[in-house]
Amino acid sequence: MTSTAAPLDLLLLPTWLVPVEPAGVVLKEHGLGIRDGRIAFIGPRAAALKLSATDVRELPGMLLSPGLINAHGHAAMSLFRGLADDLPLMTWLEKHIWPAEAKWVDEAFVRDGTDLAIAEQLKGGITCFSDMYFFPKVASDCVHNSGMRAQIAIPILDFPIPGASTPDEALRQGIELFGDLKHHPRIKITFGPHAPYTVCDGNLEKIRVIAEELDAAIHMHVHETAFEVQQAVEQTGERPLARLGRLGLLGPRFQAVHMTQISEDDLALLVESNTSVIHCPESNLKLASGFCPVERLWQAGVNVAIGTDGAASNNDLDLLGETRTAAMLAKAVAGSATALDAHRALRMATLNGARAMGLESEIGSLEVGKAADIVAFDLSGLAQQPIYDPVSQLIYATGRDCVKHLWVAGKQLLDDRQLTRMDEHQLTETAIAWGQRISGHSE
Repeated sequence: MTSTAAPLDLLLLPTWLVPVEPAGVVLKEHGLGIRDGRIAFIGPRAAALKLSATDVRELPGMLLSPGLINAHGHAAMSLFRGLADDLPLMTWLEKHIWPAEAKWVDEAFVRDGTDLAIAEQLKGGITCFSDMYFFPKVASDCVHNSGMRAQIAIPILDFPIPGASTPDEALRQGIELFGDLKHHPRIKITFGPHAPYTVCDGNLEKIRVIAEELDAAIHMHVHETAFEVQQAVEQTGERPLARLGRLGLLGPRFQAVHMTQISEDDLALLVESNTSVIHCPESNLKLASGFCPVERLWQAGVNVAIGTDGAASNNDLDLLGETRTAAMLAKAVAGSATALDAHRALRMATLNGARAMGLESEIGSLEVGKAADIVAFDLSGLAQQPIYDPVSQLIYATGRDCVKHLWVAGKQLLDDRQLTRMDEHQLTETAIAWGQRISGHSE
């Protein structure tokens, strides 16, 4: 568990260390050492204190875990937070969100909205997020400047979108951005066809070919509502997931977002193809879209990760809260109090997200050699006492306000709840200004 030839850059000494892999383990009074942005040591506190380290941080009452991974969202939509609440999905999209996007979304909107989302996520313990929104080059610049880690999915629809007048233009931009960033240490480019009902077979086949050639992932909303599935069956006689399977899109690089409707045939397809499912429980609840059967998927061997979706439909980017909701909801859906226990819920919010993005060798667990993407949760507060199982306490009794420190690739981006690279006051002022502009011109 150690690699200590040279002095450590940083030695962290928490009360609890939860590596996530191996599963279900809680290490008490252990230390974690970082060198050159990677985890170089994990071992008992006594052994840790014998090591040479440039900086030693005592973290009493804190739980150290892998950084949380938000496996699905639309970062810039944070500027639409609360714009059109309490509406069904298609009304929300067609009558409110799409018209607002057509009117307001430009490069400045995406830059300011993505920065706002990055700051909110860092303060909530998220070290890596998946983003699927317009002007992906702008979003990738925001990620680069912030020090955070992200998967950027190139949005592709059959009709014009902000920043790309045709699907072919969006694909060209995606291929170019993929080439520009293929060696970036913290940004991974994927392809994001919006949904089966907005992308035709011809464009999906183009995406499949390009993704195969580049060994890139595909990130897509699939089976978000019963209506989507029913409409497809009425029009074509085929369920959307079956169509994606027929077109050859499913596989270990495919990320199926939402999946609230899963038949036995759907489940078999997911298992056979080794497709990952991204579960967004709070957005699905708020839009009354349905319930993803997480425990059924998990027991079948499907990799299930978790995402917040965008702040326009959630309305926050709080992955810790999302994970708590997921654990509770999984029990109700399965009719079993043992479904998605706290340790598995944390795994879903960390290593499973990394696996879905093809990053499991780099992030998602605290293991020597992996990138030092780490979060420290403060469990010393009144509402966390007494502590029998710190992971249960984290999932069921702790909010994101307990996130104390956060590192990405060994760089501290949150120090004692304060952002180290971003101006929180300025971000707030900018968001307020956007809200005034948008509300002042909305009907």
